Amino acid sequence: MPADPSLDPAVAELLRHDPSGLMAAVVQQHDTGEVLMLAWMDDEALRRTLTTGRATYWSRSRGEYWVKGETSGNRQWVREVRVDCDGDALLVRVDQEGAACHTGERSCFFRSLPAVQGVPA
Repeated sequence: MPADPSLDPAVAELLRHDPSGLMAAVVQQHDTGEVLMLAWMDDEALRRTLTTGRATYWSRSRGEYWVKGETSGNRQWVREVRVDCDGDALLVRVDQEGAACHTGERSCFFRSLPAVQGVPA
């Protein structure tokens, strides 16, 4: 996916993409810090997110853009987007309506793994 020329050049300059033109987008509830999900964005998804205030992602499995909550009603209202120090990951801080996970869970990170052996809790 080529870079979208309509993304603000100052923003585009900060970003580093994987070979598919994507960046990981970690989604967090803005007021509690709860990590809700991980999705993927390209320049166009980021541009749409920044200009509409609605979280828009690239679906790797469907090969299309999707606006979170467009069909489920579980919308994400974007409060802030941050880029990490390397420019290859985004933190999308949202106000989540309903479940963030397609399973109906509030967060996609609802399953805990056993503790790592030898590491204090």
